[in-house]
Amino acid sequence: MIVDTHLHLIDRSALSYPWLAGEPALNRDHSYEEYALQAKRCGIGAVLHMEVDVDAGHIQAETAFVAGLARQEGSLLRGAIAACRPEEDGFAAYLEHCRAEPFVKGFRRVLHGAPDETSRSALYRANIKRLEGTGLTYDLIFRGDRLDNAAALADAAPGVQFVLDHFGSPDLKAGRDHPWWSTVAELGKRPNVVAKISGIIAYTDPQGWTVDSLRPFLDRVVESFGWERLVWGSDWPVCNLGGGLAPWVAGTHALLEGVPDTERGKLLSGNARRIWRL
Repeated sequence: MIVDTHLHLIDRSALSYPWLAGEPALNRDHSYEEYALQAKRCGIGAVLHMEVDVDAGHIQAETAFVAGLARQEGSLLRGAIAACRPEEDGFAAYLEHCRAEPFVKGFRRVLHGAPDETSRSALYRANIKRLEGTGLTYDLIFRGDRLDNAAALADAAPGVQFVLDHFGSPDLKAGRDHPWWSTVAELGKRPNVVAKISGIIAYTDPQGWTVDSLRPFLDRVVESFGWERLVWGSDWPVCNLGGGLAPWVAGTHALLEGVPDTERGKLLSGNARRIWRL
């Protein structure tokens, strides 16, 4: 069974999502029930919820909302990657609050549109370093041409387990001319970073991607990180922009054709179960 390490749930009656106003294709509720029906058909047996960049005042409410869904009988949810604000002085107290909640498995801060200095500030790095020894992970979400910021953060906290989202967000349309080809390989030299095979079909032509068009990007990530440092994620419902959950799962299996079962198992479930102790 597959472990999906990157599910987004959206309930506009419960939480506020300011960014949705600019994303009409996603601006509706995306419920657990809608996802779970598809996931069970695709062989997904366990799920981590990924924070959805809610309004800052709703961060803790989002975690509580998802934890409530996880308590329902038969739920696939096993934990949450919670939102955070490492650039703020209150992070230390927030971290201690989250450590008391076993459902929280890690953190992420969306930095799209933020200046490079945000993740490079002394306070941001010191707060991320607080994760050392906690067993909590930190997801890296940077544009493919700014993975130097991801590398700098990983170097500043060598005892933290970092997770690179969405292959490192390459520009599939730019091909091998994009800086991602070199920067993802450089990031792969950091032993405290794993890469998440997720989201890539949303960054290309939804009508035009094929297994062959995706294969060079998977090959580059495998070459850079190795099978021991790869996990899988759906990025649902964002993956719907590239065709949906079922096509992405099918595409993943096709990409892994000929890969030994041991290595397939690491990517699809084993590494995630080890990293997040599922």
